[in-house]
Amino acid sequence: MISRQTIVLGVAALAALGGIAASAAAQTSSGPVAADATVFSSQSRFGEQDGASLYANVCAACHMPDGKGARGAGFYPSLEKSERLAASGYPAYVVLKGMNGMPAVGSMMSDEQVAEVVNYVRTNFGNTYTDPITAEEVKAIR
Repeated sequence: MISRQTIVLGVAALAALGGIAASAAAQTSSGPVAADATVFSSQSRFGEQDGASLYANVCAACHMPDGKGARGAGFYPSLEKSERLAASGYPAYVVLKGMNGMPAVGSMMSDEQVAEVVNYVRTNFGNTYTDPITAEEVKAIR
């Protein structure tokens, strides 16, 4: 039986490949065109709009539903009581750009969705950071 985590990771991989293909298709006769990092700023490949739903359907497969992370075939850091989340720009950057083995899932989200999921993580799992990031701040990081 295929696990939900396997399905989510497969979908993320296919989405990433789609982005690579789109980037390759952007070639012109005079050479490659630089990828536009804002291509998804007003679009999204995810239907969820609130942070809890985005976390449950995009992030929880790796970081676990309780935010405690996991070790096994890979390392998925805990988000529980995480000091790394203290500055809202850091998790937004990681969601947008990826880090180590984490893909840049934020490239498939709107600025509003990135802000929602970052704010959700920063106010759950024992985190009590009260300075939310805005969609405008996410756009500046993008």
